[in-house]
Amino acid sequence: MNTLDPVLKKLLHQGTVIPAHPLALTEGRELDEKRQRLLTRYYMASGAGGIAIGVHTTQFQIRDPKINLYKKVLQLAIEEIEIANLDRPFIKVAGVSGNTEQAVTEAKICAELGYDIVLVSTNGLGDWSEEALLERATKIAQVIPVFGFYLQPAVGGRVLSYNFWKAFAEIKNVEAIKMAPFNRYQTLEVVRAVCASSRCDEIVLYTGNDDNIVADLLTTYNVTIEGKVIKKDIVGGLLGHWAVWTNKAVTLLEEIHKVKQSGGTISKELMSLNIAVTDTNAAFFDATNNFEGCIAGLHEVLRRQGLLKGIWCLDEAEKLSTGQNEEISRVYNDYPHLNDDDFVRDNIENWLKGL
Repeated sequence: MNTLDPVLKKLLHQGTVIPAHPLALTEGRELDEKRQRLLTRYYMASGAGGIAIGVHTTQFQIRDPKINLYKKVLQLAIEEIEIANLDRPFIKVAGVSGNTEQAVTEAKICAELGYDIVLVSTNGLGDWSEEALLERATKIAQVIPVFGFYLQPAVGGRVLSYNFWKAFAEIKNVEAIKMAPFNRYQTLEVVRAVCASSRCDEIVLYTGNDDNIVADLLTTYNVTIEGKVIKKDIVGGLLGHWAVWTNKAVTLLEEIHKVKQSGGTISKELMSLNIAVTDTNAAFFDATNNFEGCIAGLHEVLRRQGLLKGIWCLDEAEKLSTGQNEEISRVYNDYPHLNDDDFVRDNIENWLKGL
């Protein structure tokens, strides 16, 4: 059983920016290896503390035998990280999916390639019992450390109970949980469940709630368990939203950490910033159309910055919704301080060297 390196565990618990890595394609919907590598270089240069690849933002269809890109995109990211030879910790997260046999097989591939931890998705398993999902997670954790994932139903997830998350937190080698139900009640249930588990201090919480990023990170939960108040924070984010404007996301998280560490009052400006970030996410993720254009929306931002050539997805039906392009232009105009276009413009030629 692989375990998490103590240096990486320290970073994970301190809290960091982990963007969910998109998939770069050519107009013919083949892998654009040059742009795929470029994205990885962008995230490292932005100051992110890791990447998550093979996840929803990378498109679940990479696992289709006819497409067969799962291992390839994981390999490319590993190669770029090794070439970069970073002088700081960098957490390599890979997504695993499917039934128990498939998920365990993918976990073994991730371990062999050098990934540190796997994000365990329940997409496509809506008819499974919670007991079966817990057994699946336990088997994956016997191979490699686990990053739990509460995925919202709108993009393939399902509602899971307080008892599920309490039992999930008890699984040895579960290191973290990404909460992305896009729902305040369900997020709170996960926090309460982890606090009630015997491994509360060993489990670190990350936001995946792209609709409430800043508020999630600013909040300290005070959960009463058997008469004792347990404080628990959401320390970082593993986010599709942070796949774009990543350099500014790093700055944002640093600012939030400073505010929390100082014990100072949370400013009105930060709470207003929460709404600004949520508004940009509504445009990127196509909230108006129940997130149908969420991946294409991220691609469009990266295309505008020159990091991608186009917004092509593996599924031809996956594209921008009517009016989404205009919404992305609106939030660009309304919140110019949130984009990192200047950072990309100043560095992209250097990142492209050798590709």
